[in-house]
Amino acid sequence: MSTYVYGIAHRSHPRPDTELAGVGDPPRPVRTLAEGELIALVSDAPEDLRPKRRDLLAHQRVLTHAAAGGPVLPMRFGGVSPDDASVKSVLADRAEHFEERLTALHDKVEYNVKASHDEDVVLHQVLADNAELRALTEANRAAGGGTYEQKIQLGERIVAAVQQRETRDAELVHDTLMGIAAAVSRGPASTGWLVSVSCLVARADTARFLAAVDRLTKENPQLEVRLSDPLPPYSFVE
Repeated sequence: MSTYVYGIAHRSHPRPDTELAGVGDPPRPVRTLAEGELIALVSDAPEDLRPKRRDLLAHQRVLTHAAAGGPVLPMRFGGVSPDDASVKSVLADRAEHFEERLTALHDKVEYNVKASHDEDVVLHQVLADNAELRALTEANRAAGGGTYEQKIQLGERIVAAVQQRETRDAELVHDTLMGIAAAVSRGPASTGWLVSVSCLVARADTARFLAAVDRLTKENPQLEVRLSDPLPPYSFVE
Protein backbone atom coordinates (compact mmCIF):
# COMPACT_ATOMS: atom_id res chain seq x y z
CA MET A 1 0.00 0.00 0.00
CA SER A 2 1.26 3.51 -0.81
CA THR A 3 2.22 5.86 2.02
CA TYR A 4 0.90 9.38 2.57
CA VAL A 5 3.48 11.76 4.06
CA TYR A 6 2.50 14.77 6.21
CA GLY A 7 5.89 16.01 7.39
CA ILE A 8 9.36 15.28 8.72
CA ALA A 9 10.69 15.88 12.24
CA HIS A 10 13.57 15.00 14.55
CA ARG A 11 13.51 11.51 16.05
CA SER A 12 13.12 13.10 19.50
CA HIS A 13 9.86 14.74 18.41
CA PRO A 14 6.80 13.62 20.45
CA ARG A 15 4.86 10.86 18.71
CA PRO A 16 1.34 11.71 17.54
CA ASP A 17 -1.64 10.81 19.67
CA THR A 18 -3.08 7.42 18.84
CA GLU A 19 -6.42 9.15 18.19
CA LEU A 20 -4.95 11.54 15.59
CA ALA A 21 -6.70 10.86 12.29
CA GLY A 22 -5.31 11.65 8.88
CA VAL A 23 -6.67 11.72 5.34
CA GLY A 24 -9.16 9.27 3.89
CA ASP A 25 -12.69 8.10 4.50
CA PRO A 26 -12.59 6.54 6.97
CA PRO A 27 -9.60 8.57 8.22
CA ARG A 28 -6.32 6.64 8.33
CA PRO A 29 -4.47 6.66 11.68
CA VAL A 30 -1.26 8.68 11.73
CA ARG A 31 1.97 6.86 12.55
CA THR A 32 5.72 7.51 12.30
CA LEU A 33 8.58 6.00 10.31
CA ALA A 34 12.05 6.38 11.84
CA GLU A 35 15.35 6.48 9.98
CA GLY A 36 18.52 7.68 11.65
CA GLU A 37 17.78 10.88 13.57
CA LEU A 38 14.61 11.63 11.63
CA ILE A 39 11.00 10.53 11.54
CA ALA A 40 8.28 10.96 8.94
CA LEU A 41 4.67 11.49 9.97
CA VAL A 42 2.67 9.22 7.68
CA SER A 43 -0.50 7.20 7.22
CA ASP A 44 -1.70 4.70 4.67
CA ALA A 45 -2.74 6.57 1.53
CA PRO A 46 -6.33 6.21 0.34
CA GLU A 47 -6.64 5.01 -3.25
CA ASP A 48 -9.04 7.78 -4.27
CA LEU A 49 -7.27 10.75 -2.65
CA ARG A 50 -8.60 14.08 -3.92
CA PRO A 51 -8.18 17.65 -2.61
CA LYS A 52 -11.51 17.57 -0.80
CA ARG A 53 -12.15 19.92 2.10
CA ARG A 54 -12.26 16.99 4.55
CA ASP A 55 -8.82 15.75 3.56
CA LEU A 56 -7.26 19.21 3.25
CA LEU A 57 -8.38 19.95 6.81
CA ALA A 58 -7.11 16.58 8.01
CA HIS A 59 -3.67 17.25 6.49
CA GLN A 60 -3.54 20.66 8.17
CA ARG A 61 -4.77 19.24 11.49
CA VAL A 62 -1.98 16.66 11.59
CA LEU A 63 0.68 19.31 10.92
CA THR A 64 -0.79 21.75 13.45
CA HIS A 65 -0.81 19.02 16.10
CA ALA A 66 2.76 18.01 15.25
CA ALA A 67 4.08 21.58 15.19
CA ALA A 68 2.96 22.04 18.80
CA GLY A 69 5.69 19.58 19.79
CA GLY A 70 8.57 21.12 17.85
CA PRO A 71 9.78 21.93 14.34
CA VAL A 72 8.25 19.98 11.45
CA LEU A 73 9.05 20.16 7.75
CA PRO A 74 5.55 20.21 6.24
CA MET A 75 4.71 18.42 3.03
CA ARG A 76 2.19 19.95 0.68
CA PHE A 77 -1.13 18.15 0.44
CA GLY A 78 -0.97 15.06 -1.72
CA GLY A 79 2.54 13.82 -0.90
CA VAL A 80 2.33 10.09 -1.63
CA SER A 81 5.24 7.63 -1.71
CA PRO A 82 5.08 4.10 -3.11
CA ASP A 83 5.59 2.50 0.31
CA ASP A 84 7.16 2.89 3.76
CA ALA A 85 10.57 1.72 2.53
CA SER A 86 10.66 4.52 -0.07
CA VAL A 87 9.97 7.12 2.61
CA LYS A 88 12.76 5.78 4.83
CA SER A 89 15.12 5.77 1.85
CA VAL A 90 14.49 9.47 1.24
CA LEU A 91 15.03 10.22 4.94
CA ALA A 92 18.39 8.48 4.76
CA ASP A 93 19.49 10.03 1.46
CA ARG A 94 18.64 13.60 2.42
CA ALA A 95 19.22 13.45 6.16
CA GLU A 96 21.75 16.29 6.24
CA HIS A 97 19.46 18.65 4.36
CA PHE A 98 16.39 17.79 6.45
CA GLU A 99 18.31 18.25 9.71
CA GLU A 100 19.65 21.63 8.56
CA ARG A 101 16.14 22.78 7.68
CA LEU A 102 14.70 21.59 10.99
CA THR A 103 17.37 23.55 12.84
CA ALA A 104 16.64 26.67 10.77
CA LEU A 105 12.89 26.40 11.42
CA HIS A 106 13.14 25.72 15.14
CA ASP A 107 10.58 27.77 17.09
CA LYS A 108 9.41 29.68 14.01
CA VAL A 109 6.06 30.01 12.23
CA GLU A 110 5.00 31.30 8.85
CA TYR A 111 2.67 34.23 8.23
CA ASN A 112 1.40 35.24 4.81
CA VAL A 113 0.73 38.91 4.19
CA LYS A 114 -1.16 40.07 1.11
CA ALA A 115 -1.62 43.76 0.29
CA SER A 116 -3.81 45.48 -2.27
CA HIS A 117 -4.77 49.08 -2.98
CA ASP A 118 -7.95 50.91 -2.08
CA GLU A 119 -8.39 52.38 -5.55
CA ASP A 120 -10.32 55.48 -4.45
CA VAL A 121 -7.76 56.39 -1.81
CA VAL A 122 -4.84 55.83 -4.21
CA LEU A 123 -6.41 57.97 -6.90
CA HIS A 124 -6.97 60.76 -4.39
CA GLN A 125 -3.35 60.50 -3.25
CA VAL A 126 -2.00 60.50 -6.80
CA LEU A 127 -3.89 63.67 -7.67
CA ALA A 128 -2.99 65.31 -4.36
CA ASP A 129 0.72 64.64 -4.94
CA ASN A 130 0.86 65.69 -8.61
CA ALA A 131 -0.05 69.30 -9.36
CA GLU A 132 0.18 68.75 -13.12
CA LEU A 133 -2.31 65.88 -13.06
CA ARG A 134 -4.66 67.94 -10.89
CA ALA A 135 -4.48 70.80 -13.37
CA LEU A 136 -5.19 68.50 -16.33
CA THR A 137 -8.12 66.93 -14.48
CA GLU A 138 -9.61 70.32 -13.61
CA ALA A 139 -9.08 71.60 -17.17
CA ASN A 140 -10.87 68.58 -18.63
CA ARG A 141 -13.68 68.96 -16.13
CA ALA A 142 -14.05 72.66 -17.02
CA ALA A 143 -14.20 71.72 -20.71
CA GLY A 144 -17.06 69.31 -20.12
CA GLY A 145 -14.76 66.30 -19.94
CA GLY A 146 -12.32 67.34 -22.67
CA THR A 147 -11.76 65.88 -26.11
CA TYR A 148 -11.31 62.17 -26.71
CA GLU A 149 -7.54 62.65 -27.04
CA GLN A 150 -7.39 64.66 -23.83
CA LYS A 151 -9.31 61.97 -21.95
CA ILE A 152 -6.95 59.27 -23.25
CA GLN A 153 -3.87 61.30 -22.36
CA LEU A 154 -5.13 62.01 -18.85
CA GLY A 155 -6.14 58.39 -18.31
CA GLU A 156 -2.74 57.10 -19.41
CA ARG A 157 -0.91 59.49 -17.11
CA ILE A 158 -3.08 58.57 -14.14
CA VAL A 159 -2.56 54.86 -14.82
CA ALA A 160 1.22 55.38 -14.97
CA ALA A 161 1.17 57.31 -11.68
CA VAL A 162 -0.91 54.60 -9.99
CA GLN A 163 1.47 51.90 -11.25
CA GLN A 164 4.41 53.80 -9.77
CA ARG A 165 2.55 53.96 -6.45
CA GLU A 166 1.87 50.21 -6.66
CA THR A 167 5.57 49.47 -7.09
CA ARG A 168 6.51 51.77 -4.24
CA ASP A 169 3.91 50.36 -1.85
CA ALA A 170 4.79 46.76 -2.69
CA GLU A 171 8.40 47.49 -1.72
CA LEU A 172 7.22 49.27 1.42
CA VAL A 173 5.33 46.17 2.57
CA HIS A 174 8.23 43.87 1.71
CA ASP A 175 10.89 46.02 3.39
CA THR A 176 8.82 46.59 6.54
CA LEU A 177 8.29 42.87 7.11
CA MET A 178 11.81 41.88 6.10
CA GLY A 179 13.13 43.97 8.95
CA ILE A 180 11.49 41.65 11.51
CA ALA A 181 11.09 38.25 9.85
CA ALA A 182 13.90 35.71 9.94
CA ALA A 183 13.27 35.07 6.23
CA VAL A 184 10.91 36.39 3.55
CA SER A 185 9.63 34.72 0.40
CA ARG A 186 7.72 36.74 -2.20
CA GLY A 187 4.91 34.92 -3.95
CA PRO A 188 4.26 35.10 -7.69
CA ALA A 189 2.56 38.18 -9.10
CA SER A 190 -1.19 37.77 -8.84
CA THR A 191 -4.07 39.82 -10.17
CA GLY A 192 -5.62 41.79 -7.35
CA TRP A 193 -2.57 41.90 -5.06
CA LEU A 194 0.27 44.38 -4.99
CA VAL A 195 2.36 41.85 -3.15
CA SER A 196 2.03 38.50 -1.41
CA VAL A 197 4.80 37.84 1.12
CA SER A 198 5.41 34.73 3.22
CA CYS A 199 7.35 35.53 6.38
CA LEU A 200 9.21 33.14 8.64
CA VAL A 201 8.88 34.63 12.12
CA ALA A 202 10.44 33.52 15.40
CA ARG A 203 7.74 32.88 17.98
CA ALA A 204 9.47 35.38 20.26
CA ASP A 205 9.02 38.07 17.57
CA THR A 206 5.39 37.42 16.69
CA ALA A 207 4.02 40.31 18.79
CA ARG A 208 6.47 42.72 17.17
CA PHE A 209 5.64 41.34 13.72
CA LEU A 210 1.87 41.68 14.23
CA ALA A 211 2.34 45.22 15.54
CA ALA A 212 4.33 46.11 12.42
CA VAL A 213 1.55 44.81 10.16
CA ASP A 214 -1.01 46.79 12.15
CA ARG A 215 1.12 49.93 11.97
CA LEU A 216 1.64 49.46 8.24
CA THR A 217 -2.13 49.47 7.73
CA LYS A 218 -2.83 52.46 9.98
CA GLU A 219 -0.06 54.62 8.50
CA ASN A 220 -0.96 53.79 4.88
CA PRO A 221 -4.71 54.15 4.36
CA GLN A 222 -4.29 53.29 0.68
CA LEU A 223 -3.33 49.73 1.66
CA GLU A 224 -5.71 46.87 2.34
CA VAL A 225 -3.73 44.20 4.17
CA ARG A 226 -4.74 40.59 4.77
CA LEU A 227 -2.79 38.59 7.35
CA SER A 228 -3.05 34.80 7.64
CA ASP A 229 -3.13 32.84 10.87
CA PRO A 230 0.20 31.18 11.78
CA LEU A 231 1.00 28.42 9.28
CA PRO A 232 3.46 25.56 9.06
CA PRO A 233 6.49 26.94 7.17
CA TYR A 234 5.51 25.63 3.72
CA SER A 235 7.28 28.46 1.90
CA PHE A 236 10.64 27.70 3.51
CA VAL A 237 10.82 23.97 2.81
CA GLU A 238 11.90 22.43 -0.46
